[in-house]
Amino acid sequence: MKKITPPFATAIFAVLLWPASLSAADAGHDAAHTLYQNNCASCHGSDHGGYLAPALNAETLKGRSPTALRTIVMAGSFDTLMPPFYGKLTDDQIRGLVKHLQTTPKLPNPPFTIDDMKASLKVYVSDESQLPDKPSYAIDSMDDIIGVAARGKYGRGEGARAIFINSKTHQKIGEIPTGTAAHIIDYNPAKPRWAYVKTDTAEIFKVDLYTMQAVRSIKTGWNGPGMGVSRDGNYLMAGSFVPHNAVILNADTLEPLKTFELEGIDPDGKQVSSDSGMIIGTPFADIFAIALENAGQVWIIDLKDDFPVTRITDVGRHLHDAFLTHGGQKLMVASYDDSIVAAIDLKERKLIKKLEAGCVPHVGGGSAVVVDGRTLGFGTNFGDCDKTVVSVWDLDNMEVVKQIPVAGGTESPAAHANAPYVAVDIISKDRRARTVQLIDKKTLEIVKTLDVGGHAYFPEYSSDGRFLYVSAGYNGDEVVVYDATSLQKVASISMESPAGIFSHGRVRYMTRGLSPDEMATALANSPGAKP
Repeated sequence: MKKITPPFATAIFAVLLWPASLSAADAGHDAAHTLYQNNCASCHGSDHGGYLAPALNAETLKGRSPTALRTIVMAGSFDTLMPPFYGKLTDDQIRGLVKHLQTTPKLPNPPFTIDDMKASLKVYVSDESQLPDKPSYAIDSMDDIIGVAARGKYGRGEGARAIFINSKTHQKIGEIPTGTAAHIIDYNPAKPRWAYVKTDTAEIFKVDLYTMQAVRSIKTGWNGPGMGVSRDGNYLMAGSFVPHNAVILNADTLEPLKTFELEGIDPDGKQVSSDSGMIIGTPFADIFAIALENAGQVWIIDLKDDFPVTRITDVGRHLHDAFLTHGGQKLMVASYDDSIVAAIDLKERKLIKKLEAGCVPHVGGGSAVVVDGRTLGFGTNFGDCDKTVVSVWDLDNMEVVKQIPVAGGTESPAAHANAPYVAVDIISKDRRARTVQLIDKKTLEIVKTLDVGGHAYFPEYSSDGRFLYVSAGYNGDEVVVYDATSLQKVASISMESPAGIFSHGRVRYMTRGLSPDEMATALANSPGAKP
């Protein structure tokens, strides 16, 4: 394994660039604000408005006991990513932090302009043409690479890394320190040596997979995971929760080209400013699609001229993640608050249908398989529901096929054309969270429950479908590997708080479960698609 340390020490903390939030005169307030930004903001939001974790401000904590809040900070929460801060922070710091949380309102949405982005751009390798023209390690195919977003115990620090693994040998081949927690890893579909890692604090690293080093980075906001790569590999798009904007970047240089203010009329007729939900490129066309979480809209952005926008409205309330199918022409978008998955035709640029999806639907990176000539899509339900199910849809006819009862809330389905099972992670707040359940693709029945250990989540198949990778984070600190057919454990790879797992093979099969051949056939039959 080659361990690389790029020439940077830590990520830029919001406190250094957000003077509007530091208006209080006393040094105690400033110190508590700094503590919040450096320890809490990457999960709870730079504006105290929530992000991966709940909002922490005077309104949401009204009436809460300071003693109880101090206990949570000291001991952490077993069923979440929050670690114990006892020993990391002093008692006086914890008391000051709790007081700060209970007296600070949700802050106004802070700006992060295109000029701020340009100023944050860092170059670690000045002449990329001098980089070697093949990997510096043994690997059969770049598609054999699996990337893991390791958060680190505190969501930052030494353990916060993007870790890359050879999925045939299950050995680490590279580690990229990211300063704050890595959240998403995407790959360039046209230039296989390049990967892009985005952190919870909205910093993007361009990574050379041949030498396993970061060559550039740029900060695109304060919080927000959304990121996509165009089919020609020339553009990135990144979105933020804080502030409410998105930006298109040059994928080679990371130079920001255009920003978009995310706002519009929501399904209830209100003009709102919106978080960025999913962002996705597609092999179907030279476009990006982005979900406006609060506005209930999906925007399609053409990669030409001044990047014109087509707005599809009234898609659903609280949009979040999505996946592509049918050669990238159909987009399936989860709507948390309406308990539906909305199907959008990217060619016709219109809503096709809203499909029943259980409560708080979450589709992750998407899973779709072809069974007996039908394209079946699978969707999970994020959170506690009266009826915890995995929804199965016929994506050719846009109909609900079945809702499969599972052991608890679920987050990320995984499938592969060569693997017999669809894997779903259970995210309940008890021992069930140690498990992954396997659904037989043909019978659509649960056939096995794996006890992975720790909190098991984010399953992902290797690009050849032979192995199933699962993060055992929170209290596990390892990625566990299973044989995809026998479901026997074959390897364990240690790292600090692993989260999302991303196969390089996704750039070929696009939606987990559909083979490259099936995707090529769908693309060939899609009007306007490139070969």
